[in-house]
Amino acid sequence: MLSVLILNGPNLNLLGTRQPQIYGRTTLADVEAMCAAHGQANGFEVTCAQSNHEGALVDAIHAAKGTHDGIVLNAGAYTHTSIALHDAIAGTELPVVELHLSNIHAREAFRHHSFIAPVAVGMICGFGAAGYTLALDALLGHLEDTS
Repeated sequence: MLSVLILNGPNLNLLGTRQPQIYGRTTLADVEAMCAAHGQANGFEVTCAQSNHEGALVDAIHAAKGTHDGIVLNAGAYTHTSIALHDAIAGTELPVVELHLSNIHAREAFRHHSFIAPVAVGMICGFGAAGYTLALDALLGHLEDTS
């Protein structure tokens, strides 16, 4: 059975209450339940993790190698600052789908650059919480195409 890690970065523990006009009212617990149900309905395993700490996210990416077949990563603000996350993804060689709840290209200029994009198989952005299932489907399609 395929296994996917959904990894959420800083401030995503505040989903549902933090700037709901941008990020929506869906909580992280809601997102995790939605992803688990999507995995169960489609025959794959989903594991979810969240950290506000860059090193913990790097450790989770490293630990995913040999455990998971791919990662859906919402790195939050670290998307725009973290070479360490870029290098962790490149080092594990796991397929990663970059995910953002908001359309980062329609926001502040500093959000337009992603250190994750060059090592991701693709990016989903701007679809709110529904982006998680879109990202899971995209990752599964990628895994099927490359197996």
